Parts: sequence; structure tokens; C-alpha cells
Amino acid sequence: MVGVPGYRPHMARKAITDIDGLEDALSEPTPRVVESLGKLKGDIAVLGAGGKMGPSLARMARRASVAAGVSRRIIAVSRFSNAEAVERLQAEGVETIACNLLDEAGLAGLPDAPNVVYMAGMKFGSTGNEPLTWAQNAFLPGLVCRKYRQSRIAAFSSGNVYGLAPVSDGGSRETDPTDPVGEYAWSVLGRERMFQHFSATAGTPVTLIRLNYACELRYGVLVDIARKVHAGQPVNVAMGCFNIVWQGDANAMALQCLELARSPALVLNVTGPWIVPVREAAARFGKIMGKKMKLEGEEAPDALLGNAAAAMELFGQPTVGLDELIGLIADWVIRGGAHLGKPTHFESRDGKF
Repeated sequence: MVGVPGYRPHMARKAITDIDGLEDALSEPTPRVVESLGKLKGDIAVLGAGGKMGPSLARMARRASVAAGVSRRIIAVSRFSNAEAVERLQAEGVETIACNLLDEAGLAGLPDAPNVVYMAGMKFGSTGNEPLTWAQNAFLPGLVCRKYRQSRIAAFSSGNVYGLAPVSDGGSRETDPTDPVGEYAWSVLGRERMFQHFSATAGTPVTLIRLNYACELRYGVLVDIARKVHAGQPVNVAMGCFNIVWQGDANAMALQCLELARSPALVLNVTGPWIVPVREAAARFGKIMGKKMKLEGEEAPDALLGNAAAAMELFGQPTVGLDELIGLIADWVIRGGAHLGKPTHFESRDGKF
């Protein structure tokens, strides 16, 4: 694939054929995660664990702790509207607590934990519901920091805080200035500022995880593109390029960010090392699927991109390469595998979600 470092031609690989196999793959800890959690002291609370990434991250934390021979509680906290997710977590030995984190009494009653992965937030549906977006993304982090001021915190953020950057620059780096577009991105920057404030004033060790973008077989930018190609629908190329990383690798990096947490807060881009052209990803899926791709729009010279050089130096290359991910997704879509029905809206350039 032109312009994508590390790309190799598609090769037949063992497919993931069912949800159980997918969930197992997403939560399989890498040796680096086992080593990291083996050194970490104390329980781990995962706040906002009911979303797209939370359940597999919590299960990975449990599996890595067991593999490291460490006895600890993994506590998953969410409103948990999905009963199946709760059952899967409990079956893996993860404790679950149903809680609306904006309920201050409920938050205050949560167990203390020396390690916190913060995953709560609001993106989709934020346009038209801006007050709740700001409450979830900027007010709630302050409450959490008060509750867990003595904990280590790995807090999920987003590469959206950078704004659009020239593709030719290779993606925004952690030292680049922020330039959010739209209220969602501004509210996420507000989230970061709250964690940075408490890290500076209370000495709370924090890592801010600027994620762009995690992908599995039921959800993600590549899934959006693959499903459109398979259905014969046009793929919008206005956002000409994107970052991508297998969700299991994103989970692994996020858990290792607990060990990296510090005061003042550390900022880290978490994604894969590839800058993927939308046009070429669509062409690749078309070739694998035997479909003619259809495109609409025109590529802009800038995009929402994060430079992953620092993460690659810290964590090494992802365990799932770009070609393998494309192949797995293509096979899943061709088979009619389940999807979450939640498009990423990666093509949005106005910051409205």
C-alpha cells in the first residue's frame, strides 16, 4: 500500500470466526503487559468500563495479573446497560459495579484503588447535547481526581485535541500545540486540563492517552470502510488519511500507561505506526472482496493524525500488523460477522459527532 510504512500484500491467515474468539483475541495480554502488571502494586479500577474498549481491557488486566502471579481485584465500573458484557466480565474474574459516575454519592462510594484506568466520556451524540458532553468530558474528571487523588491514573483522551494537521508532517506529536475543532474536541481538552491540574496540585501520577483510532472486527474506521465497499456504497475520502491500531494492542498500551504515570502528567499518543490513505484502504478491501470500490469527495491535505513514534519506542510494534488487520476485517465482513452499528464518523472534518 503506497504511503503506508510496514504494509505487506494480503496473505491468507487464520480467521477469527466467532464472538468468543474475538473477545479472547482482544483481551489476550502481551508479555510486556504481563511484565508491567507484575510490577504494579495494588488493585485496578476501570471507570467507564462498559464501552467499546472497556470490557476487553478489564479482562486483559485480569488475565495479565493472573499470568504474572499477582493477586489483585480488577474492578469494572459502568452503568452497564449490556447484561452480556457483565456476564463475560464476571466469568473472567472481573468484579463489576453498576454506577453512574456523575452521581457524586455513587462515585464517592466506589472502592479505593491505587490504580485507575479512566475510560468514561461522551463523543457520539455530543452535537445537540453539548451541556452533557461537557459534564461527562470535563466536569466528571475533576470529581474523579478528587476521589482518586492518591491513585495512579491512565486517562483516555483523543487525538482530536490536536485538530487537523498536514499529512506531510507525519502526524501531530505530543509536544505540538492543541487546536481542537468542535465542542467535543474542546471538551476532551477540558478533560485533559482537569487531570493535568490535579496532577500538578495534588501530585497525582497521570498518563493522558491520546488515542487515534482503536479498531476491532465489529467497530472502527477500517470496519466502516470495509462494510461500505462490501455493500457497494461510496466511501468518503475527504479525510484522506487516518491512524489505526488493533484494539487489543491499544488495550495493552493503555495498561502499561499505568506504570508510566507521573506528575506533571505524561501525554502520549497511542496508535499504530501507519498513516493509512482512505482511498488505498478501500481499494485493498475491494480487491480482497472482489468488489468495485466507489469513492466520493476529494482528499484534503490535512487530517486528524497522531505520530506514534514515542509509543513505538516505549511499547514496541503492534502485535497485529496493518495487513493482518485488513485481512481479518475483510474475512469477518464477508462472513456476515456481527457489528456494533456505531459508525465512527471518521470523515467528519467539522468536529461534529
